[in-house]
Order: sequence, then structure tokens, then C-alpha cells
Amino acid sequence: MIDFLIVGAGIAGISFAEIARQNGRTVVLVDDYSTNSSRIAGGLYNPVILKRFSEVWNAKLQLDFSIPFLKEIERKLQTQFLYELPVLRKFASVEEQNNWFVACDKPSLSSFLSTEIIHKTYQSITSNFGFGQVFHTGYVEISILMDAYINYLKSENAFLNETFVYNQLAIESDFVVYNDISYKQVVFAEGFGLRNNPFFNYLPLDGTKGELLIIKAPLLNLDVVLKSSIFILPIGNDLFKVGATYNWEDKTDLPTEEGKNELIDNLKELIDCEFEIVKHFAGVRPTVNDRRPLLGTHHLYKQLHILNGLGTRGVMLGPWLANGLFESIESKNDLDPNITIRRFDKRFGIKK
Repeated sequence: MIDFLIVGAGIAGISFAEIARQNGRTVVLVDDYSTNSSRIAGGLYNPVILKRFSEVWNAKLQLDFSIPFLKEIERKLQTQFLYELPVLRKFASVEEQNNWFVACDKPSLSSFLSTEIIHKTYQSITSNFGFGQVFHTGYVEISILMDAYINYLKSENAFLNETFVYNQLAIESDFVVYNDISYKQVVFAEGFGLRNNPFFNYLPLDGTKGELLIIKAPLLNLDVVLKSSIFILPIGNDLFKVGATYNWEDKTDLPTEEGKNELIDNLKELIDCEFEIVKHFAGVRPTVNDRRPLLGTHHLYKQLHILNGLGTRGVMLGPWLANGLFESIESKNDLDPNITIRRFDKRFGIKK
């Protein structure tokens, strides 16, 4: 009998698969590539919410676990996908500078924010008020991570490239059967695909569509991630990721002219050189209204679990949450009230 069937090969599902394997458990991961929010994500990790100069919830705990974990996967797969890179927040006014210094004095942020304003000149970028630097930042090329890890699982006969069919899951008292194979547990990590999951689709996952561009700009000489109303992320060979939009109404993963034009308008406010659009991506982020993830075990079926709602911060959240869920399943301990799906029981009339 296999220990875990994992549905979804984004950063959440891959993280859980690796943690389970590191703990001597057997896994099979199934995915049909229909949900692509992980694959097209910017992949940034940053412990500070730069719109408000506030700390990401449990940022230090997330970074302390997730970055070494991802580095270990790099070593194991002999594939680089993790890049440490400074993030600079462009200041638009003296008021923003002052707000930055106020944030620097907060104990929860002091280790993440530089107290010096950077006045470095970057080609094709004008900044009269300078930049603030965030420490412990970088990005993950998630598509490279996914492809490398899926190939690794394929070599172990532990990956199924197919659509998961929910009504073919037979739930027994202490295990489940899927395609005539028995599993002790199932972990659903489908991202926005949760809406099709009959066991967990009652949960309030409210997807947020995001669009990104890859541009070619030979006259844009950046060696940092630049953050303003959008981010510009250098990925080599004069190419840059530019993102992202936020659309709470459109739940498709189709790129739109509206999204592209919004990014272009914001980009032209930030840089003054010519650029060429090389690619245009879109995906639906798995977001929750209370900005907390969805973890836990089904109230009726103890073999079914969920790992979802990572939102825009999957690089930091995914490994850390996957480890928390694994420990909860193995030890039967309660999860943090901020992240457990039990926080919605009363709303949906579920009795504990």
C-alpha cells in the first residue's frame, strides 16, 4: 500500500511529496497540467508587503524552513532554480521614505529592511527619491523546479500525467482505492482546481487572476528586483519578468488585452527605454478572503486532506505549510487556527 496520493504538481504538491519522501513515505503524484498558476508565477520570495511596509505573516518561520528546503532539492536534482536577489522598493515621495523608516524601527521588520536609502542610478529608470532595500529576497524559476521534480518522480514510477477523476476514488475505513491501487492518505493540492473537488469545494477559495509579461529590453540594466506598482525581475539575456495584475472577477487563465495594457502602462511609468513583449501569461492564484491558507483533514473522511490557498506567496508558504500538514497527519496534532479549514466549520454547519 502506498502512503500518499497527491493531487496537483504545483509548488504545494511537490513540496509535500518531497517532505513525505524525506520521511521515508511512499508517494504518487498525479497532475494533468490544467492548473498553471504555479508554472507561470513570478516566483518571488519577499518577507515584506511593500505596498504597506508590513511584515508577511510568519515570514521568518517561512523563510527559515522553505529556502534551505528548496536548496536541498536543487542539490538533489542537480538543477538550479533558486536565485538570491535583492528587492528594491522605489520611493515615490518623501512621505514614502518616512514611512519606510517608521517600518524599519518595528522589531518584526528590522531584520528585513535596510535603514539606508539607496540612490544608485539604474539605466532607463528615474528615481528622484531613491530606493529601499529588502533583505532575504530572491526568486524561484518554478517551471524549472516543477519539470525537474516531475522527471525525478517519473524515474521513480511515482508520477501520473492524467486528470484525477474524483468519483473513481473509493473511500474505505482506513484507506482509499484509486485505479485499483490502495493509498493510506490523499492530499489535494490543486490550487484553483479546488472548485471541481467534491470533498473540499465548499471552502471559500476565491481565485485572483494574475497576468505577467516577459519583455526584452537591452537598455534596461538591472541586477535587482525592482518593485513599484509592478515588479521587474531580471532573468538574463536582457529578458525581464513584469507583473502582476490582480483581477477578482475573471476566473480564466487566458491572457487579456486589458491585462497586457495595464502592465504596459505601469511599465512605461517606471522605465523610459524601448522594450519588446516576448511572452504574455495568465493564471488564477488560489486566494482566500481572509488571506490565510487552507490546510487540514476532511470532517468526515480522515484519509482526505487539503493543502491550498497559497495565494501570491507560494515560494515561501508552500514548503513550510506542506511540512506543517505532514506533521499534522502523522501526529494527529491540531493545526494553527489561522490556517486550518476548521475555522470555517461554524459557517458551513459542520459539527466537530
